[in-house]
Amino acid sequence: MDQRYRVVIAEDHTIIREGLRSLLTSAKEFDIVGEAADGREALRLVEKMKPDLVLTDLSMPRMDGTDVIGTIKKQSPNTKVIALTVHRAEEYVLATLRAGVDGYVLKEATYEELMMAIRSVLKGKHYLSPEISGKLIEGYLEGRKSYKLDSLWENLTKREREILKLIAEGFKSKEIADYLCISVHTVETHRSTLMKKLNLHNTAALVALAIEKGLVSK
Repeated sequence: MDQRYRVVIAEDHTIIREGLRSLLTSAKEFDIVGEAADGREALRLVEKMKPDLVLTDLSMPRMDGTDVIGTIKKQSPNTKVIALTVHRAEEYVLATLRAGVDGYVLKEATYEELMMAIRSVLKGKHYLSPEISGKLIEGYLEGRKSYKLDSLWENLTKREREILKLIAEGFKSKEIADYLCISVHTVETHRSTLMKKLNLHNTAALVALAIEKGLVSK
C-alpha cells in the first residue's frame, strides 16, 4: 500500500482553504486531518493530530504565521511545514527560515509547483519558490561579502589605516617612510600586511577600498 500523509491546512480565507483541500485530496496520497482559520487553532490541531505536514499562511488572526511555524518545530519536530503566502519580501522569507520552515511557496504557484514542493519537503528536502530563491541567495551572498569585508576592516590597526590613506593619495613608499619617520622596509611590510588582511591583491584594490571607507575622496 502506498504511503499516505496526514496534513493540516492553516489558512484564514475559506475559499483558499477549501481549494487546497480539494487539490490535495485529489492527489490520493494525502489525508486532510484538520483545518484551521487562525494560528492558535493550527497549533491545537498539530498537537492533537501530529500531522506529517502543515500548510500555513503567514498572515492569520490570533497568532502570526512565523510564530506558528517556530512553535510547531519545537513541539512537533517531525512535522514538516510549508509557508504558502503572498509575501515575497526577503524579511518574510528569512524570518520563516529562522523559525525552521521546510518550504516557502508563493500563492501564485501552479498546482504542479505546489505538489513538487510538498513532495520535496516530505522527503526531507527544503523548497523555495524559484521567484524568490534567486533573489534571496544573491542578497545573502552580497550581505555575507559586505559583512566579511567590514570585519576585516575592523581588524586594521591605526597605523595600517594611516598608511592605506597615504597609498590611496598616491604617495610612494619612500615618501610615506619619510613622512612617518619609518623605514621603507617597514612601509612595504605594512602594505603587504594590508593586502593579506583585506584579501586584496593590488594597489588599485587598496585605493578603491580607501575611497569606499571615506579615507580619501574620489
